[in-house]
Amino acid sequence: MTNKEIIITAAITGSFGDKLKNAYLPVTPKEIAEHAIKANGAGAAIAHIHVRDPETAEPSMELSLYREVVDRIRDECDMIINLTTGAGARIVPDNGEVVGFAAGTTWSSPEKRTEHIVALKPELCSLDVGSVNFGTRVFANIIPHVEKMAKIILEAGVKPELEVFEMGHIEIAKHLIQNKLINGTPLFQLCLGIPWGISGEVKNLLMMKEALPQGSLWGGFGIARNSFPMATHTALLGGNIRVGFEDNYYLDPGIPAKDNAMLVAKAVSILELLGLKAATTNIARQTLGLND
Repeated sequence: MTNKEIIITAAITGSFGDKLKNAYLPVTPKEIAEHAIKANGAGAAIAHIHVRDPETAEPSMELSLYREVVDRIRDECDMIINLTTGAGARIVPDNGEVVGFAAGTTWSSPEKRTEHIVALKPELCSLDVGSVNFGTRVFANIIPHVEKMAKIILEAGVKPELEVFEMGHIEIAKHLIQNKLINGTPLFQLCLGIPWGISGEVKNLLMMKEALPQGSLWGGFGIARNSFPMATHTALLGGNIRVGFEDNYYLDPGIPAKDNAMLVAKAVSILELLGLKAATTNIARQTLGLND
């Protein structure tokens, strides 16, 4: 890949938000897969996948749901599938004098959080390397759990995308690399603007980029109204970009997108205005070393 070909990831549906905020939010495996396939046609080389309970629309860790989404995508196109392992990291405290876990807590073992990775062997999966206050909850990724997950992912032959929400997370990622829990060229995703992680400012994007191990592959994204500005700055700095309903529902202020493909198409247009272009799936595989 030259520095003029930028990989676009479509983050299809996250673990927050519902159809009250955007009626087009994909919930069922069929809807999630259809959004991914259409996003691929619009220029996204990678689909980042969460799954939801089809009845409640709440986040799910159900293997059968992941399997259906993966099978549907693989039957229709050759885009790269990136499955989340972020599910199972949520802590909601109760109000006890000795604090315990309240309803909504999903904190799970490393084995449970990577069950679908071992079973389905996507080409990529996310690996959140550190903890962060995430809105009113705690997104818990303690070092022993992260190390165990990295080991399981390595043994499954899947390339992890190292998700970093603040500067200290980069140091944790370096620890994993030094301990040979990451194989090949490391791949980072710089996550900016998530409350209460590092804020979505260009100076922070540049600072995180400069702190990465030399030669790393990387991309970045912002959320909500900062999604497309951050995509623009990331591309100008030579990084890959991510857009999608997980991060932002709106095509323009006050104008909700009807599907992920519309957000991808806007990202492609931005790249073209900058004299860049979206990488094909084949080029993305070569760049990420997925054919090795």
